[in-house]
Amino acid sequence: MLYLPTRIFFGAKALDDASARLPGIGKKALIVCGKSSAEKSGVMDALLPSLRREGIAFSIFNEISENPTITRVMSGKERFIRENCDFLIGIGGGSPLDAAKAISLAAANDLQINELYDAGKQVTAYPMVAIPTTHGTGSEVTQYSVLTDIKKGKKAGFGSDLIFPYMAIIDPKYSLSLNPRISLNTSIDALSHLLEGLYSTSRNSLLYPMIFRGIALIKDNLDTCLKNPAYLPAREALCLASMYGGITIAHTSTTLQHAIGYPFTTAYNIPHGLANGMFMAAMMHFYYPAVKAELDALFAFLEMSMDEFLAWLDSFPIRLKVEADDAILRSWIPQIMSARNTVISPVKPNESELMELLKSVQKEQG
Repeated sequence: MLYLPTRIFFGAKALDDASARLPGIGKKALIVCGKSSAEKSGVMDALLPSLRREGIAFSIFNEISENPTITRVMSGKERFIRENCDFLIGIGGGSPLDAAKAISLAAANDLQINELYDAGKQVTAYPMVAIPTTHGTGSEVTQYSVLTDIKKGKKAGFGSDLIFPYMAIIDPKYSLSLNPRISLNTSIDALSHLLEGLYSTSRNSLLYPMIFRGIALIKDNLDTCLKNPAYLPAREALCLASMYGGITIAHTSTTLQHAIGYPFTTAYNIPHGLANGMFMAAMMHFYYPAVKAELDALFAFLEMSMDEFLAWLDSFPIRLKVEADDAILRSWIPQIMSARNTVISPVKPNESELMELLKSVQKEQG
């Protein structure tokens, strides 16, 4: 079964095509974004005139930073209620989009900070429009929100069909302002989503053509994008791959590949996509015996071997070395072992195996 309630507008006229439908969503939007990314990308220059033209009021909540905190989400909830908004527009990468989803739930259900992850209290949600400016998370087409709890020192997500965006507006030109570092990290995140669609115990063969095509798009266009950031066809290919990755994990969720990277993001401020990349080769080797048929089919489609694929991956600076004390790594094991991502992995490591995977980033790589 496949389920995707999000209406998708993709391409150069995505916002123009979507604008006429905005009045049907609500009368006043809370625009959730970072302090500069929405403006640098050009989204604001196009969106605000469209809102005014359609008679839609708005309030801008531009307080979302990378790895949004639950405290910031609660501030967004208060702004939403205070401004009498009735829908949200999330603009940016996964952080603003995920924050907007959480604000939607918190405001609609009047959730307190300790209730945000309580599925029993998630009864309704306000509609949301997602406008991505990166090509990584695919959050514009998923039912997931990943937040950081500073007090507990961990990053954790939740999912609810209530927070599928009502509409996704994906225009590749909004990613042109990304620098090479962010372009790389977000693309590796999308690649991880696509691969995890093959790893997950919830994998669905109906998704395989999309997964294979998405991975091929990244393989064929990432280097071009990094060398020529203004080349729009490469950006369009990567945006499409990212959307495919989002649709994939909306059905399969992510695996240990994601769960193992979260504590590195929280503890060392390593960008989420890069944290995935650090472990991508190790996880592929670890999973391979359990998903041999799926990976062999992928590499046949790509017309390359797994070794050739990993050599291509190693041509990018993603396998950095992290010096982490063994005691710290060991303290993360219970959190990783209990994560929902780990539960649906094709191979569930024991503590010794997980420790070896964690320590793989202490070794000289690539």
